[in-house]
Amino acid sequence: NQFVGPVEKFFNEEVDSKKIDQDAKIPPETLQGLKDLGLFGMQIPEEYGGLGLSNTMYARLGEITSLDGSIAVTLAAHQAIGLKGILIAGTEEQKAKYLPRLASGEHIAAFCLTEPGSGSDAASIQTRATLSKDGKHFLLNGSKVWISNGGLASIFTVFARTEVVDKDGQVKDKITAFIVERDFGGVTHGKPEDKLGIRGSNTCEVHFENTKVPIENVIGEVGGGFKVAMNILNSGRFSMGSASAGMIKKLIELTSEYACTRKQFNKKLSQFGLIQEKFCLMAVKAYVMESMAYLTAGMMDRPGFPDCSVEAAMVKVFSSEGAWACVSEALQILGGLGYMKDYPYERYLRDTRILLIFEGTNEILRMYIALTGMQHAGKILTDKIKYFLTRVQDTLGRKVDLGLVGDRGVVHPSLQESAKKLEENVYYFGTTVRGLLSRFGKTIVEEQLVLKRVADVVINLYAMTAAISRASRSISIGLRNHDHEVSDLQNLEQLFMVPQLTFLCFSTDAEENLDDSIKKAAKQILEKRAYICSHPLDRTF
Repeated sequence: NQFVGPVEKFFNEEVDSKKIDQDAKIPPETLQGLKDLGLFGMQIPEEYGGLGLSNTMYARLGEITSLDGSIAVTLAAHQAIGLKGILIAGTEEQKAKYLPRLASGEHIAAFCLTEPGSGSDAASIQTRATLSKDGKHFLLNGSKVWISNGGLASIFTVFARTEVVDKDGQVKDKITAFIVERDFGGVTHGKPEDKLGIRGSNTCEVHFENTKVPIENVIGEVGGGFKVAMNILNSGRFSMGSASAGMIKKLIELTSEYACTRKQFNKKLSQFGLIQEKFCLMAVKAYVMESMAYLTAGMMDRPGFPDCSVEAAMVKVFSSEGAWACVSEALQILGGLGYMKDYPYERYLRDTRILLIFEGTNEILRMYIALTGMQHAGKILTDKIKYFLTRVQDTLGRKVDLGLVGDRGVVHPSLQESAKKLEENVYYFGTTVRGLLSRFGKTIVEEQLVLKRVADVVINLYAMTAAISRASRSISIGLRNHDHEVSDLQNLEQLFMVPQLTFLCFSTDAEENLDDSIKKAAKQILEKRAYICSHPLDRTF
């Protein structure tokens, strides 16, 4: 692609991640280089001066920008959340006024939701916007914390409580989203936070004191801000999969070089089974992250933009936890050296930890994933429990042919066994959901430990779906190294699915193990000293 090469060249030659981490600042010339490449306007339409990239291509460039955590967060805070409200819910006038200078990077954006007393419970914010007597502007007062780009931004998407008169004539407090310019006045920020990781990204408190915001700067409807906030956050999480995969693939290259040269007990580290297992784990995790991210991005790019918020949340949870595990394993291979600041592993470890926290903690997202699948329970279970359980059985619990296997199946014949296991588990999952609803009814919303297990199963089913889909495509069109993808798929089932799907059916014979498969996959990686699967977007034979 025309964008990939220049961006890779810039990150390889112009980005000094060690210095960015040490100085806790991205140098002005590096920021300017990012702007010159158009990276501040990746998803802004060309008519407003942006690159107009699809979700798929945004994910592709995310693989590269993620190689420096501070830069990745700066770019994401700007466009994945900072300006996204204007992009998805702004008026034509708002887009024409703000997007061109945001696309060029002349203006940097920030997303202001979190407050000292309001984190995951976003609806509890206290920042207030009061409508003026003439009805022409709002006066904004309050403080926001942990705002990425807070000290750099000149445009803020701010969420505040406003008084709204409902249909019954009652006055209620509801959240409204605003576009706030620093030049409006009354906007100040605190000193940059001294963080564990992503140290080069700017994070600080932002304060608003009697900031006059014109009424035309409301995003969406007055009182409709909570929905705007959720839509913004839901629309960007998918890219964490490709970003995490990009980082892990780089780690595989760095770590395999060391493993193939370091000797202990008269053998190279790469010859030890426990080290080979770590490389296999990293490769499989990267493969699944890619598969989930690009499957989700592809769905989001379809006409009509289907709601993929649950899929995006699953990508975020799987990828953030997978990235954390893989960075830890890579550091472990280096041993003592991995702990030293002369090497990048400890920086990757510090940078990666935030992924489990921001853009929705993984705990909150697990509840969202599980409860969204049961969203009708509260409405129906009260007086229509039999009807609801029948519906669940019909939609999830039927032992039906999902069209994956057989003469007319969409999955390649060589993957029939994996596809059949997936179909079986959809059936068992449906049975499990029916049992849980029957047992708990509406109180299921309080059973967080149960919901966590439900979410973990759904995430793994989606992971298997994405991986089987990708592997089937690779075999069908004859992509190079597709045999390695099949191996990754088999290792996926054994290494990750079996331990977690404890009440489902990814079962194997007790004597069966994948030692040979793990060793084979690791050998291929270590021989090339790189992640060797073809890219999900690759079409070459």
